[in-house]
Amino acid sequence: MKQLPVVGKALTLLFTAAFLVACSGSDTKESEDAAAAAAAAAAAAQQEAERSAAQQAADAQRRLADAAMEAGTIFYFDYDSSSLKPQAQAALDAHIALLKTNDRSVRLEGHTDERGTREYNMALGERRANSVRDYMVVNGIASYRIETVSYGEEQPIAYGSGESNWSQNRRVELK
Repeated sequence: MKQLPVVGKALTLLFTAAFLVACSGSDTKESEDAAAAAAAAAAAAQQEAERSAAQQAADAQRRLADAAMEAGTIFYFDYDSSSLKPQAQAALDAHIALLKTNDRSVRLEGHTDERGTREYNMALGERRANSVRDYMVVNGIASYRIETVSYGEEQPIAYGSGESNWSQNRRVELK
């Protein structure tokens, strides 16, 4: 009879231990489920934040592109000059801001009016294109991304003589 209480105590102890193990296993499972749910929520929040940041970057890129197109891609010069006008600098600033957000290359085409010799006009067109390039480089665009070409007087926009036609031909075009 003395063994019966020992067996009873052992069985009680065994059932209590099994119950505690079962309860603690349930708590672990619940905490694992809660941790997994929290991780999934954090991942979803991270994806939403990345999506939102990408959308904001795309919107900013679109605004910069619109501003650059609004500024124009033709920069005009005074007679026999390769100095940038303030209007040209303001327009170039819009293009520079856009170019800083991507890795595109540009070509600058220098043009002159019909006055002067062919050789002189080719050199003047090159000085004008280089003037625009130098401004862009000083403002943060790598020189290897900029190609310059001079067409001199060979590709006029406006035909005929007179200051109104000549002023349209004294230009650099950004392509």
